[in-house]
Amino acid sequence: MYQASPAARRVFALADEALGFSLSTLCFEGPETALRETINTQPAIVATSLALLAALQESAGAGPSAADPLHGPLIPAFVAGHSVGEYAAVAASGALGVADALRLVRERGRLMHEEGLRCPSGMAAVLGMDSATLESICAEATEKARANLSASDLAEHPGAGRVVVANDNAPGQIVISGERSALALAMELARVQGAKRVVPLAVSGAFHSPVMAPAADALAVAVAAAPIVEPRTPIVANITAEPITTATDLRRELAQQIVSPVQWTRTVENLAANGIETFVEIGAGQVLAGLIKRIAKGATILSVGSSADAVAVAGRLLA
Repeated sequence: MYQASPAARRVFALADEALGFSLSTLCFEGPETALRETINTQPAIVATSLALLAALQESAGAGPSAADPLHGPLIPAFVAGHSVGEYAAVAASGALGVADALRLVRERGRLMHEEGLRCPSGMAAVLGMDSATLESICAEATEKARANLSASDLAEHPGAGRVVVANDNAPGQIVISGERSALALAMELARVQGAKRVVPLAVSGAFHSPVMAPAADALAVAVAAAPIVEPRTPIVANITAEPITTATDLRRELAQQIVSPVQWTRTVENLAANGIETFVEIGAGQVLAGLIKRIAKGATILSVGSSADAVAVAGRLLA
């Protein structure tokens, strides 16, 4: 995609300049161990998604504009992104430029990584169980885990002994997140109570949980300083699953998102209820496309993960 699309190359050039190192080289050549560190993974995911968006707009006939490669003939009714993908959605909405979005998301990754080191924690996907049952399991695990901790342990970190539902991804696919001992208890309770599968995730901390509360406070300072403007396109928020149309609401969303659950099921349901029949996933892989198929049955779902996809999807959307 980088080789095929001048617009995609512009996005990666903006990313390299904004971050002060060659993110593009890290994406294409590794080392993979460095790429998998969340401080690098997060901007890499966002930069790749935005480069694919730029390639899509270019394929649809966008003119050569180094200043704004993300916008062109294809104008979405709404944008949304899952977790760190929300930052790509923010840039796609016009509320932040590529460089500012990537600087902010790298700071997000840095803060989340550091909080994961301060409070050893993690996440797990639970398959075949509803959110209400998992909420109850997390409450029970939290109560038991906190009962096993001393007063000094509890005072040391706001995430100590806590586990919560973090991502409601689709019916039967929910992610829980929390401090290590509480997470282990919740995983075992889920297995005992009938979950089809419980799969630990390869992440460096308990994202979208109380473990991230100190990181959220620090991120709020960075968000307040970012040059966020009114979005041109409504952004469906991770926290509320409702459209955001103002810079003020967007700042609140970005500051609190890392400590709040991602309401992806409700996001897609609300989009479908608002008449959206075509969803275009832009980014590496087709994870969201798979989730959307399970939520908005009968919807048209297109994926842009390569330069060939960009050409094919642009042609289909313009037909």
